[in-house]
Amino acid sequence: MHDLWTLRGVGIKPDQFPMILGCDGAGVLADGSEVVLHAVVGDASAYGDETLDPRRTLLTEKHQGTFADTVIVPERNVLPKPDGLSFSEAACMGTAWLTAYRMLFTKSGLRPGQTMLVQGASGGVSTALIALGNAAGMRVWVTGRSEEKRALAQRLGAHQTFESGSRLPERVDAVFETVGKATWAHSMRSAKPGGTIVVSGSTSGPDASADLQRLFFMQLRVVGSMMGTRDELAGLLEFCRLKGIRPQIGTELPMADAADGFDQMLAGETAGKIVFTR
Repeated sequence: MHDLWTLRGVGIKPDQFPMILGCDGAGVLADGSEVVLHAVVGDASAYGDETLDPRRTLLTEKHQGTFADTVIVPERNVLPKPDGLSFSEAACMGTAWLTAYRMLFTKSGLRPGQTMLVQGASGGVSTALIALGNAAGMRVWVTGRSEEKRALAQRLGAHQTFESGSRLPERVDAVFETVGKATWAHSMRSAKPGGTIVVSGSTSGPDASADLQRLFFMQLRVVGSMMGTRDELAGLLEFCRLKGIRPQIGTELPMADAADGFDQMLAGETAGKIVFTR
C-alpha cells in the first residue's frame, strides 16, 4: 500500500521523482550472503527506536526502492535470511509482517489467552496478525467482507470470523485497525472497557469520526504504530523460525507483471502478500 500512496503523490515531493518503488525485499549481497531488508532508515543510536527519529525515512521516500536490480542501504539495514524461508517468503517480512509484529507484541499489551479482533481478513498485515496472534496463544477473531476472505482467515488460524461491521459475541481486549474510515466505528464499539485499539493504517480513508465520548467513557486506549525497528525484525524472524510460521502469499508475479499486482491490491482482491520476483 505504501507504493500506491507514493504513486498518488502522498508523502513524496515532485522533485523526488523519479522514484523506484518497493519498500521491502530479500536478496543477495555482493559476497553471496542471503539477507532480508529493513526498510526504515533512521538513527537508532540517538533515539533507541529508529521509527521515532524525526528524520527517519523509508525506502522509496528518499532512497530508491527494492524494485531495482541493485539496492543500496546502510549496513545495519540488512539481516540474515533464515534458511527455512524462501526468498519470496522472506520478502514479506520487512513491511507488512514487521508492522503486524510491532502492533501485536510491542504496542497492544495483550497476553496469551486474551481476545484480539483483526479488521480485514486478507491483506498482508491482517494475515500476519492472524498467524502471529494464533502462535502467541491469543484468541483471534477476524472480520471479512466475503465468505472467501473469512475462510482464508480461518485457514490461517482465526478462531472465529464475522461479516464486516457485525455485532460480536462479546467485546475484545484489543482491536487491530488498518482499514480506517470504513471500520473505525465498529472498532470503537468492539473494544471492551479499558481495551486497546492499535492503528497502523487507514486504507479506506483517514477521516473517521473520533467518537470521543465513547473513548473517554469506556477509557479506551488508541495507540499508533508504524513499521518496526531492526531489533523487532530480528525478533520476528526468530519467532517465525521457532514456531514454523510461513507468510501467506496470495499472488507471486514476475516484475514485468507488477501492474497486475497493483490492480489486485486496488481492487481489494488480496489473499495475503503480493510478491514480485525476478
